[in-house]
Amino acid sequence: MAKIVRFGVSIDQELLDAFDQKIVSRGYANRSEAIRDLIRNQLVEMEWSHDHQEVAGTITLVYDHHVRGLSDQLMELQHHYVELIVSTMHVHLAHDRCLEVLLLKGPAGEAKEIAHRLLAIKGVIHGRLTATSTGERLK
Repeated sequence: MAKIVRFGVSIDQELLDAFDQKIVSRGYANRSEAIRDLIRNQLVEMEWSHDHQEVAGTITLVYDHHVRGLSDQLMELQHHYVELIVSTMHVHLAHDRCLEVLLLKGPAGEAKEIAHRLLAIKGVIHGRLTATSTGERLK
């Protein structure tokens, strides 16, 4: 098990009160857990800032599958990034709308690139890249 270290932080009382209210509403047992999550989130963000760093994430797309050629464009682009895409899930939301989730693992730069390219395709109604970590650097 990792060694636990205690450290002190100076903080404005109003800021601390606001933080305490938020962490209670989110179900944290204590400040330490909340601060550990904030630090991990920052470390994940830093991982994604290095294009060659191996990361994990998802791309979620909602699109109109009746748009001519859209399905072909989505599939062609996904085949271009076959080594990055670990898995996909496709759900029919309505008669004309689909939701697709792509699970990614690979270089951050490539993950951002495919996300930007997919989100820019005509017929994609909404989409989002959710960045996370492989966990290797968060132990």
